[in-house]
Amino acid sequence: MAPTITPQPTERGPVTGTAGKRGGRRKPFLLDLYSTAVGKKYVMAITGIIGIGFVVMHMLGNLKVYLGVVDGRYDIDVYGEYLREILVPILPRTWFLWGMRIVLIAALVLHLHSAYGLTVINRRARPVKYQSDREYEIANFASRTMRWTGIIVLLFIAFHLADFTWGWFNPDFERGAVYRNMDASLSRVPVAIIYIVANIALGIHLFHGTWSLFQSMGWNNPRFNRWRRHLATGIATAVVVGNVSFPIMTLAGVIDYDPAAVTVTQEEGE
Repeated sequence: MAPTITPQPTERGPVTGTAGKRGGRRKPFLLDLYSTAVGKKYVMAITGIIGIGFVVMHMLGNLKVYLGVVDGRYDIDVYGEYLREILVPILPRTWFLWGMRIVLIAALVLHLHSAYGLTVINRRARPVKYQSDREYEIANFASRTMRWTGIIVLLFIAFHLADFTWGWFNPDFERGAVYRNMDASLSRVPVAIIYIVANIALGIHLFHGTWSLFQSMGWNNPRFNRWRRHLATGIATAVVVGNVSFPIMTLAGVIDYDPAAVTVTQEEGE
């Protein structure tokens, strides 16, 4: 009878990439954390909170368009000028505004990069798709369309900047005249439709993003799910209703620029 040969156990490789770098330089902790799915979820959640805060505050600020003329100027124009004057004279004019813009741009880039990274990780973990409708049974419409609503929102951001910040798509653009620019842009039916559709997509994205960020940050608890849903629904609804009202009210003639209604402001010191 031939002797039984017991195979020698093979040496297991390191569990993580950093563990195997003997003698090599380890990644900084934050970069090492970001290379994992958990780290990317943290980044998506934190940048999502920044984005939600901006969207809500931006919508609230734009509601000043309904205050009309205040002290000889459209109130939303005064608000726009105020944003450029924050922390003056501590900081030069527009520096604080540009600081906020840089934070938002960085948050957007990190949000997109982490979303892409999570997609790659998920595809590697499950190279073969489910052969049934299992995913659709456990996911709602908002979660299933996050990728597409995100793409729509990203394209809308580019269009919105070209329309209201750079004036490329606005035939009557005048820098600093927010009320005038809003009326000139949103009074065009195709542009109004773009804003309505894009903000509905934004609301869907916000709903699922607000709901899921609690889970990503480890704050989820079955006892709080009801309140999470209420919060997500409330934020998404408020943003959609507020933002969609602008093109609708412009087409209805409620937002209507009237040069005769604006008087010459008093000179400083008078």
